[in-house]
Amino acid sequence: MKILLISPVIGDGVRREKGLLWPSLALYIIEGLTPEGHEVRIVEEEFERVPVEEKYDLVGISCMTANAPRAYQLADDFRKRGIKVILGGIHPTILPDEALNHADSVVIGEAEGVWGNVLEDLAGGNLLPKYHNPDPDLGVYIPKNFAGILKRKPFNVLPVCTTRGCPYDCDFCSVSRIYGKKIRHVPVDNVVRDIVDSGSKKVIFYDDNIIGQPKYAKELFKAIKPLKIRWAGQATISLIRDTELMELAAGSGCMGLLIGLESVSVSQMSSMKKCIGERDELRMAIRKIMQMGILVHATMISGFDNDTPEVFEDTVRFLIDCQISSVSFCILTPLPGTRTYEQMVKEGRLITNDWKYFNNRTVVFKPRNMSPSELQLYNWKEKKEFYGIRSIMKRLPGNIKHSAFHLISNYTYIKHVKTEKLRIARLEKELFTRIA
Repeated sequence: MKILLISPVIGDGVRREKGLLWPSLALYIIEGLTPEGHEVRIVEEEFERVPVEEKYDLVGISCMTANAPRAYQLADDFRKRGIKVILGGIHPTILPDEALNHADSVVIGEAEGVWGNVLEDLAGGNLLPKYHNPDPDLGVYIPKNFAGILKRKPFNVLPVCTTRGCPYDCDFCSVSRIYGKKIRHVPVDNVVRDIVDSGSKKVIFYDDNIIGQPKYAKELFKAIKPLKIRWAGQATISLIRDTELMELAAGSGCMGLLIGLESVSVSQMSSMKKCIGERDELRMAIRKIMQMGILVHATMISGFDNDTPEVFEDTVRFLIDCQISSVSFCILTPLPGTRTYEQMVKEGRLITNDWKYFNNRTVVFKPRNMSPSELQLYNWKEKKEFYGIRSIMKRLPGNIKHSAFHLISNYTYIKHVKTEKLRIARLEKELFTRIA
């Protein structure tokens, strides 16, 4: 069969800053799961046009919530030409019946354990509407086209995923619903094999929490240390409570960690039941990680019900004082499949049902203590202040070991802040003026 696998953009003609893009992985895993004898082409729409005029036997599209409308548009176009379409990814997993309005079949959850069945059933004319394996075997090695993964990507970074599942159950997150609360692992030997075969010396681990199970993480860090790579990943602030784990991470080449702080409001920190609930303790924890030579990229969320206008300036002041290298200033997004979404629907607070706006940087609900337009502007002002030249230089001493990367990445965000102001002006007309 001739197979096309697509990762769509958020909207036709919409592209993000290339410096803020990270490599895709899911479609390359599906390519690796495809038996020999099939012809597979992968198209990441951020980098190239989708060949909608070409003939294929099967089109597979993976999407999240924000790019679901574009995925549906592409799916409809291919189906009109008689081409079978499979939808998968986070959004179709949460809303498979919605996705089936635009596809011949939906893969719910992970592709491992079902992709071979999809191809066999399609060839036999017995394609099912839904495929789901809730506990696929992650021990089977999946070969990957590393040349395809690494080409055109910023920094030539190799994406690797070692775990699935998350034991936490945050109101605003659907990860545990999609992958389960039990943490499952890819064998360490398979991870090492991927890195060695790729030839890359720069790796990003896509795990939701690379230290979720310390025993496995320690085994992994010991195994990759001889490879002399530089890597980044996601972790919780609880890393600082295990000195051996932190030292092994740094010694294995950890250059940076994305840490979900979410909020530095004391009341909000308490409600989220984080392992650290006091700001002074949080400041010390961040400093301890940075002293190991590890850059910290924090994620913050604006728009919680107890957020007031005063919280934004206070948040930026705290982050600058901690000399954190970079921050993603997200806006609370009630994604389908989360308790936050259910609460917003119940209370009638959603201001749109257009999924393209559910992108973690657009206000799609009515906040408690300000208007949607005000929240959007406060969020932009946070970015503007944090990525100002004075702030960048003030934070430089804490990131001096990786000064070049700190400066380059912050410059990329400066460009993003400028384009974001233009986007807010469009949102005022497209979205916020509709609110009664």
